[in-house]
Amino acid sequence: MKIAILDDYQDVVRTLDCFAKLQGHEVTVWNDHTRDIDTLAQRLKDTEALVMIRERTPIRAPLIARLPKLKLLSHHSVYPHVDVDALTRQGILLCSNLHPGQPSHATAELTWGLIIAAMRRIPQEVAALKAGRWQSSVGYGLRGKTLGVYGYGRIGTVVAGYGKAFGMKVLVWAREASLERARADGYAAARSKEAFFAESDVISLHLRLIDATRGIVTAADLARMKPTALMVNTSRAGLIEAGALEKALKLGRPGMAAVDVFEDEPVLGASHPLLELDNAVCTPHIGYVERGGYERIFSSIFDQVLAYAAGKPVNMINPEVLAGRS
Repeated sequence: MKIAILDDYQDVVRTLDCFAKLQGHEVTVWNDHTRDIDTLAQRLKDTEALVMIRERTPIRAPLIARLPKLKLLSHHSVYPHVDVDALTRQGILLCSNLHPGQPSHATAELTWGLIIAAMRRIPQEVAALKAGRWQSSVGYGLRGKTLGVYGYGRIGTVVAGYGKAFGMKVLVWAREASLERARADGYAAARSKEAFFAESDVISLHLRLIDATRGIVTAADLARMKPTALMVNTSRAGLIEAGALEKALKLGRPGMAAVDVFEDEPVLGASHPLLELDNAVCTPHIGYVERGGYERIFSSIFDQVLAYAAGKPVNMINPEVLAGRS
């Protein structure tokens, strides 16, 4: 099969052990990022199987209509960037391993790394030391502080455990069913959303971005946070009201932020306003980007391609496509 892999920013996919699974197939890997439909249509005009890396490139009807040879889109996890109906109309199968019940430990680990980095001002101290200065600021410890976990799902549960291990008081805000699970695990549930934002020293967002959660953290919520508090977002930028975090940081409530996600990715040329703020620690959406995780993710994605090539597709999202081919 002719297989294309988009958005391999680090040119790492070909170095993975699991890449050997595609031996015997014609594989093209694209390392840059483009959303230009004409460019994508030209690149993918002969592609039979398209491998996606998370949500980096939207696959919508205008592009799908220009990919006459595409038969399979192989993906891992959720797919809000894919127009499944348009794929189905064109007879393209979407396969995606939704890995139910499996938390992203890599994202939880990065979340905790960002918390420590921001609270102890590690990036600022590293920069100061390289500039010839010694001990330029004083940060904050974690023991005895309150960790607010907004959303108690697969990742939020792990982060809450990290907080407990570091001697923090864990406070949870989420849907009632999730709050019940948090209480059963020994954590406190906030009295209200307002109290959650006012009482937490660190707040970490762990919600899926859907219509109901878009902008769920408002400017008013941020204004309730302590001037010494930290807002952490390794989930999705759209959870916070557009532009509210930058304004809040300039006003001093919260006093700090650590983010791994942006509204429009990739962010190139240091063009995002958060990157201009000394009280914001920012990383380029690397929550899931670590070699062990890549091996697991791409092994699953490549297995889906091989299963399709063998006539036994797995993890089908729109299996009605096969009925239409028979």
